[in-house]
Amino acid sequence: MSIQLQTSAKRYPLSVVLISIVTIIFLMALPLFLVQDSEFGGSDGLGVETIESMAPNYNPNWTANVWEPPGSETESMLFALQATVGGILIGYTFGYLHGRRKSSDD
Repeated sequence: MSIQLQTSAKRYPLSVVLISIVTIIFLMALPLFLVQDSEFGGSDGLGVETIESMAPNYNPNWTANVWEPPGSETESMLFALQATVGGILIGYTFGYLHGRRKSSDD
């Protein structure tokens, strides 16, 4: 005689999910309104400034790109494609591991 424990996923009400999503979006957009006249740049520019201040004669030509995208839109599209593929791979991996664990429990 075996006892099987049944676990069920905890489901949150739709209102809790929607409030959470709105809160996350609000917290992400809040700095755009609170910090006036500022640039939210990436770390690429800061790295160049730091290197130039430490070694003014440094020549960065050895790090030139092999291929330069034709425009910033293409670069953004490639970045979004990379993020999409990464998200799909991570989602597939978690789904596969969850399915494998669930089938071994049965």
